[in-house]
Amino acid sequence: MPRRVVIVVFDGFQILDLTGPMEVFSAAGRGGWARHGYAVEVVSSAGARARASCGLAVAVDRRLSECRGAIDTLVVVGGDGTAAAVQDVALVRFVAAAARRTRRVTSVCSGAFVLARAGLLDGKRATTHWSQCDRLATAFPDVHVERDPIFVHDGSVWTSAGVTAGMDLALKLVEDDHGADAARSVARWLVLFVQRPGGQAQFSVQLASQPAARAPLRELEAWIPDHLDEDLSVAALAARSAMSERNFARAFRAELGITPGAYVEAMRVEAARRLLESTPAGVAAVAASCGFGTIETMHRSFKRTLGVTPGQYRRHFGPAASA
Repeated sequence: MPRRVVIVVFDGFQILDLTGPMEVFSAAGRGGWARHGYAVEVVSSAGARARASCGLAVAVDRRLSECRGAIDTLVVVGGDGTAAAVQDVALVRFVAAAARRTRRVTSVCSGAFVLARAGLLDGKRATTHWSQCDRLATAFPDVHVERDPIFVHDGSVWTSAGVTAGMDLALKLVEDDHGADAARSVARWLVLFVQRPGGQAQFSVQLASQPAARAPLRELEAWIPDHLDEDLSVAALAARSAMSERNFARAFRAELGITPGAYVEAMRVEAARRLLESTPAGVAAVAASCGFGTIETMHRSFKRTLGVTPGQYRRHFGPAASA
């Protein structure tokens, strides 16, 4: 008997949150890599149709109230419509009740907010789209939000990062059900990574710090990007700001929410990313121009902040990859 997958959608959902996992499950069955395959059905509060944020209207198999019986995998999608979905009492109640007759509950992107509203993430580790992690942590303090993973598995609950990460999650579910060979075969057919290198940090805006209140620190923020190959030690930056090292370090962290060292490293990584994405410059030249000094230092910074090496980053995002 096929494994029953129920995907919950709503108006304003992200279309790839639905079609990405659906295609993975479908390919696993069509290719014969998943024994008995998957039977996927799409449900919504209203039934009939749901309109995605891109404008596409998608046929829905049934209303939530008509979805009965045991479920193998429950998937809640995300998207711009999530804000309204978490206020849909019937939808949230359905998810909470359906979870009790489901082997595993999953979300894609901001669908994690629906799981959290249903109380399914209390005390659990979870993730969502990198731009929504802080909001999820603030709105649901009992959820242990992890900002970098592509997906998080905690007990019977799986959550994934944004949009295409739903396909990463679905591949992992296929692997969990049918083994690594099945997941590799599906990934090869769909031209996907079985396990994507790195985490969400490589896709998010590297610096989200607020502008400093003090004029010397604001001026320093504007000056640093154009002088990444110079001495940017705490001592040098403090001297430029006409402050003692101790006072500078304290003020910098208080106003920007990050240490001077971490800020400089992030700026250098951000600059290196742009060069690796848009120019053919060698890794050594990039390392020198961004102030890393050596390839080894840049390699360590990339692994620490992005989870990938400079070479891996260029292969995935550089000019040749774009072409």
